[in-house]
This record gives sequence, structure tokens and C-alpha cells, in this order.
Amino acid sequence: MKRAVLITAMFLGAGAAVAAPAPVEDIAGGSGDDRLARIERIVKSRQQSELEMQRRLDTLQQEVLDLRGLTEQQNYQIEQMQERQRQLYDELANLSSKASAAPAAAATSIPSVVSTNAAASSLSETASYENAVNLVLKERKYDDAIPAFRAFIKQYPDSVYAANANYWLGQLLFNKSEFAEAKQAFKTVVDRFSDSNKRGDSLVKLGMIAEKTGDKAGAMQYYQQVVKDYANSAAARIAQQQLAAIKA
Repeated sequence: MKRAVLITAMFLGAGAAVAAPAPVEDIAGGSGDDRLARIERIVKSRQQSELEMQRRLDTLQQEVLDLRGLTEQQNYQIEQMQERQRQLYDELANLSSKASAAPAAAATSIPSVVSTNAAASSLSETASYENAVNLVLKERKYDDAIPAFRAFIKQYPDSVYAANANYWLGQLLFNKSEFAEAKQAFKTVVDRFSDSNKRGDSLVKLGMIAEKTGDKAGAMQYYQQVVKDYANSAAARIAQQQLAAIKA
């Protein structure tokens, strides 16, 4: 019996040493109860170390997801601005050709007004979105960014930035543990913007919200949908990790 206890303690002690530093105790001396108590302390220390490591991994995972979101957001924003510039150049070129063919008296009166209004609308939309994003990225005014994104979404519900604006809003609300409103923002991305590159990430967030509100079955459905619809993506890898944690 004594030999079996010693062998068990040696394996547990070796595992604890790999996971994290554990208390160094002589488990060979003392009564059977003393040895058992020492083994339990070693096991408990190892479990606590593993829990701490898991918390750190979860934190790093979230940071990586957020950084990835920021990078994708900036790339998407640059592409959209370039596309808008090309559209404006095309509009100007068309207006110039029409003006040269029309009579001098009415050459550019109505088209110029249309062009000016279109450009003003485009610039206003972009500026409004960039203002909300800058509150997060540059000024770190997260509470101020929430109403800014809400105002943008209300004014430009069909904007090319609408999907990203809803995702940003959901993320900010999620960080404040306002899960009901965050869920609504992420569901807007999922339901209305099926082609958005933020849809997979939004599904992951919906799964996390379901977990935090005690709906493990719902969380698994969201994660499984991500794995199915966005295989080999970063969102799918996170979803698989979350699934494994639920099933463990």
C-alpha cells in the first residue's frame, strides 16, 4: 500500500512540476492521512495553476481576436475609401463629357448640384463612421463610441460600413457585459450582412454571449455553424476551442 501511494505521489508531483511550480513536500513521512493530505494539496495546486493558465490563454485569445478585427477593419476601410474615390472620379468624368455636349446655358446647372450633393453625402457618411472608429482606436473613449456607432447605424442603415459599425457596437457592449444589446448588434451582422467578413466573428460572439448567459446548447449551435460555414478561418479555430471547452 505504501509503495502504491509513493508511486502515485511521484506521478502527480511530476505533472504538477510541468504545469507550474508546486509546493515541495516530503510525502513519504507521517501517517497515511498526512500523506493523503499532502497529495491533495499538490493536486489542488496543480489544478489552480491549470485554471490560471487557461484564464491567461482565454485573455490572449480574445486579444488576438480583437487585434485581428482591427486589422481587417482598417484594410476594409482603405478599400472602401479607394472604391469611393474611383466612383467620384467616374462621376466627374461623366459630368465633364455631358457638359461639353450640352448647350452652354444649361451645361452643368443640374448635374453639378447632383454631383455636389452626392459627394457631400459620401463624405458625411465616411466622416461619421471614421469619427466613431477614432473614438475607439485613437482616443480610447469607449463609452462615447457607443452612441456614435448607434447614431451612424440609425442614419446610414444600408451603408457599406453598416456591418462593421454593428460589429464594433456589439464588441463595445460585450466588453461592458451588456449582453442583450450586444446580441442584437451581432445578430444584425449575421442576419442582414451575409457577405460581411465580420459575420463569422459575430457568430463566435453570439456563442460567447450564449455561454455567459447560461445557454450552452445555444452556444454550441453558434460555434458549430461557424465551423461549418467558415472552415479553416480564424473564427472557426476559436469556435472549435470553445466547443472543446464546453464538452470538457
